[in-house]
This record gives sequence, structure tokens and C-alpha cells, in this order.
Amino acid sequence: MGLEHLGGYMDKSIEMKYSSGNVLSDKIHKIGLIALGSHRENHGSCLPIDTDSKIASNLTLKVATDTGATYLGIFYAATEYDYVKHGWHLDKDELIYGQIIPQLNNARKLLDLDSVIIVNGHGGNNLIKNNINIIEKECRLNIIFNNSLIENEGPHACTGELSMGKVLKITDENKFDMHHDFDKNPEVAMIGLKEARSNNKIIDEEASFVEEHGMNIDEKLGKKLLKDAYNSVMEDIKRILKDNYS
Repeated sequence: MGLEHLGGYMDKSIEMKYSSGNVLSDKIHKIGLIALGSHRENHGSCLPIDTDSKIASNLTLKVATDTGATYLGIFYAATEYDYVKHGWHLDKDELIYGQIIPQLNNARKLLDLDSVIIVNGHGGNNLIKNNINIIEKECRLNIIFNNSLIENEGPHACTGELSMGKVLKITDENKFDMHHDFDKNPEVAMIGLKEARSNNKIIDEEASFVEEHGMNIDEKLGKKLLKDAYNSVMEDIKRILKDNYS
């Protein structure tokens, strides 16, 4: 079934007040913002299993609120490298064709979008970066994959995520000592994920660093990481507006 059943709810003869409210431009509504995280992934004792989704969606909503861009929520699934075993994830193609393309196609049709910024909060989703052109073609949208959270947060479930989590009030600091039990929490820095460490040099180096130097919770750092990611998404929005509507 297509969108025809929505008939009477999509009266486009009504003049929409696109310049109203707190907006950067009356064209800002043509830009959609959507988070891509991971809803079922272990993050040690201090952080919830949907940490990536909570961080990415909080950031996305904040930018949408401040700019007027169309908030599209979050994708419900994620992908991961096959050698990283710390959660429930889809195959890359299943994520692209079963989740991302259908969801963005519906958003474009219902909301008259021409660009979407995907705000990524989960490292495994980097697998789709080389397929953005396919998503653009299938959805007839300009797509930007914003990876600023992942590029700056550091080892999995460690200082970066713990600190951002403190700012967002999802980190349980009372469990910090337990968080360091790598037998119970092998996914923290991926220290106990032997297959991941043997297959990925960066993962192994980060795990070794945390084994030697430990981790901490730093609210100041958490605010900086979130602010840097916020600024990165804002720059993407401004670039789209300049390139397409100036």
C-alpha cells in the first residue's frame, strides 16, 4: 500500500507558514535530521544498552530545536563489524534496504524534504558510509552522514561516552568500580573481545591504552564532546542552506 490512504490528511493547498518560529531560514524545513545509533548493545555497568541511540538522538533533537530543521527521530536498527560481538545488530544491507531507505522514502514523501543529515552515534554504522550514494539515489535525497560523535568519543563505553552520559544523565556513577570489571564487562574498551582486537589494530590499541591508563568521568569533557558534535551538525545545515538556497 502506498501513501494514498492518507488522502484527506495531506491537503497541500493550505499555505504553510515556513518562516514562523525560531528558524534559520524558511527553507530549513526541507532539511531532515535523523539519529542513527544502536539500541541493543552492551556498554558496561554504568551505561545503558541504548547509549549510542540516546546520545545521538539527544544531539539531533537539540540541533533541530535550535534551527527549525525537520526532526525525524531515529532509525530503529544498527549494523556492526562481524568480529565485534557486544550486541544485537543487522547485516549492513538489511539495515540499508530494510530500514534506512524505506524510512527516508516515507519521510521525503510525507514532509517534502530534499536533504537529510544522518547523525551517527555508533561506530559499526561506519560500514554504510560507502553506500551513501546508493541511499541518495534510492531516496532522491541529498544525504550527509555526520560522524562527529564517533570521531571524537574514544574507546567504547569509556571516558568519552561516560562523560557525555553524565551530561545527559544516563551514566550511573555508583557503578563505576563495577564498570572496570573487564571479566564481567568485556565490551568496555573491547578489552575482552579477543576477536575484535585481533581483527582491528585500532581497537586493540585503544583497549591496551585503557588497560594501562584506565578511564574517568569528566563532565567538562562530556560537554565539549557534545558541543563539538553540535557545531559539526550545525555546519552541515548551514552548508546545505548556502549551497541550495542562497
